[in-house]
Amino acid sequence: MARLVSKVYGEALFDLALEKQSVDTLYDEAASVRQVFRQNNDLMLLLTHPKISREERVDAVGNVFRGRVSDDMAGFLSLVVEKGRADEMDAILCYFLSLVKEYKKIGVVFVVSAIEFDETQRGKVEQKLLDTTNYASLEMHYKVDASLIGGMVIRIGDRVVDSSIRTKLSRMEKQLQEIQLS
Repeated sequence: MARLVSKVYGEALFDLALEKQSVDTLYDEAASVRQVFRQNNDLMLLLTHPKISREERVDAVGNVFRGRVSDDMAGFLSLVVEKGRADEMDAILCYFLSLVKEYKKIGVVFVVSAIEFDETQRGKVEQKLLDTTNYASLEMHYKVDASLIGGMVIRIGDRVVDSSIRTKLSRMEKQLQEIQLS
């Protein structure tokens, strides 16, 4: 259900962004608003508190964001709160951001390696991924996991490329076990 709510509202905001030709503006605002909600848990508690009337919650979100974001974003936030979906705000904004990234051909890449990469290595990985995908640019996220032993694991969306030594050893172990059982 939560996935459906974020999809419906996220797509509505995306459609508005396309219609108003304000994709970049609403993208930046959505990222900022999402950060505000993540840093201010009390605000989310206020917007979802059952003893506070819906009108007061709508007024609160309006007071916090009006004048700081575009009228389109402020109106959208008020609508989400008015419809009683404030608890889904992060998922809605996250879904919208992913739609914009897809629209602008920005790939989100997670690279886990056994060692820390320097800038040259990072540049080579990014360039290789740009050459082998249809993305115009990439948002790279790096993490080190020594248990990989060597190699790396790359995840873009639902695609995973695992060239880690740990995985290769695991495959070899399974193959050896199959040979011994025969």
